[in-house]
Amino acid sequence: MDCFFHHLIANSTRHFPDHPALLYKQSPLSYQQLHQAVEITASGLASLGLERYDRVAIFLPKTPENIISMLAASRAGGVFVPVNPVLKARQVQHILNDCQTRILITSSDRLKGLAEILPETGVTQVILTDKPLEGFDLLPQHLFAHLPMQTMPRSPGTDNDMAAILYTSGSTGLPKGVVLSHRNLVCGAHSVASYLKNHQQDVILALLPLSFDYGLSQVTTAFVVGASCVLLDYLLPNDVIKAVQHHQVTGLAAVPPLWQQLMALNWQDAGQSVRYFTNSGGAMPAPTLAKLRATFSNASPYLMYGLTEAFRSTFLPPEEVDKRPGSMGKAIPNAEILVVRKDGSECDPEEPGELVHRGPLVSLGYWNAPEKTAERFKPAPAKLTGLMLPELAVWSGDQVRKDADGYLYFVGRNDEMIKTSGYRVSPMEVEEACYEASTDIAEALACGVPDPMLGQAIAVRIVLKPGCEEDKDSILRLLKRQLPNFMHPKWLELVAELPRNPNGKVDRSAISKELKETYGNA
Repeated sequence: MDCFFHHLIANSTRHFPDHPALLYKQSPLSYQQLHQAVEITASGLASLGLERYDRVAIFLPKTPENIISMLAASRAGGVFVPVNPVLKARQVQHILNDCQTRILITSSDRLKGLAEILPETGVTQVILTDKPLEGFDLLPQHLFAHLPMQTMPRSPGTDNDMAAILYTSGSTGLPKGVVLSHRNLVCGAHSVASYLKNHQQDVILALLPLSFDYGLSQVTTAFVVGASCVLLDYLLPNDVIKAVQHHQVTGLAAVPPLWQQLMALNWQDAGQSVRYFTNSGGAMPAPTLAKLRATFSNASPYLMYGLTEAFRSTFLPPEEVDKRPGSMGKAIPNAEILVVRKDGSECDPEEPGELVHRGPLVSLGYWNAPEKTAERFKPAPAKLTGLMLPELAVWSGDQVRKDADGYLYFVGRNDEMIKTSGYRVSPMEVEEACYEASTDIAEALACGVPDPMLGQAIAVRIVLKPGCEEDKDSILRLLKRQLPNFMHPKWLELVAELPRNPNGKVDRSAISKELKETYGNA
């Protein structure tokens, strides 16, 4: 029975011990080998003093060590925190400090890039997957392959214990840590695998970051049915074609900007093995979907909508794609999706309302952020009277409508969060980076504008301090040093002042409207 996250491997090992679990470069790892590696690494984490609920940050590319570390942290009673490998040191520092990480698993080159910020964190142990970093004496270094051993007892606790923290941006402030329980991860894997009809012979290509719930889902859905997962950090889009052909991949998942890149390539017959492809992280443009269906002629399309706070929420069955263009579909198995008014009452068909997700995939809230948790996690709209303990649901902040047949359609967001390249980006995070990049900046405002490739591109309007002569190009260069690629502004304006509302506050909505009219789909 799957109770804990690491049970996904233990159970598949019993049924398919010799079947490849991970395919990485030229080194496949069977379920039995993966299970053994997890037990050894979990023992090593325990020997370093890992205690129940301690956070283990994993700052690695998509490698077997990354997957082993997640499962081992779970097996040892800890909580894994996958950190996007494209993040810069300051963004990593925020995550390490926010969830009070004690153990960091990374590589020597990445450790070198973090050396400046580590003294400002609570990290006490570093585990390196390759070699020691010479000249680094700030913290003890341990090698992943040579951790000390100790006997591992049975995992304590219940499936409602926290298992992972995934960091995601909202409309304001720095990224928040979404706390996922073992139940969330296991139920999510079973639910997604059921409607995708995953089975042991599937070969699923993991293209997306494992710090992204949608990326992590490619691993968990493979493990729950004993399928094989291909780990790929590609340098060029053509590398994806080669991987699909070499491994005879049957399942592909991506976000709209990546799909558009991949569909610009010459696939010839390389995609004939693909049985299904999925999309989430933004609406799929109709021309891209048409090209995908032509390229993967044997594949079924699954268009999905998800929230990190609830892992996955809806999917549109392949047989409905032509009948209901633009639809997000209906609730995934073992979830209920409601469309409600501000007072919590259910909307009528075609009446826009807020999407509310209830069920076992609803996460445990935001780490160390009770006020933000209370804003997003609220009692589910009541359907029964007499219940003493109200059930918490995720109130998404997304406006949707439901047609007469119960199919959902996206309308818009209640907040100003930017959705770019499949990532959620906080305008405030971009604005703070502007102030850090140059002391010449007096005010900065960022927003998302429609973009055919990215979903939304980031546009920034900046006011310089009097007498300063920074130019647009120099500010963009400075920002690129501060921010990961997906957060780089596409458009930047220097203006004399920002308009304000009667209360004296910057009129964010007016500026956002102007920028969207100027640059939208440009």
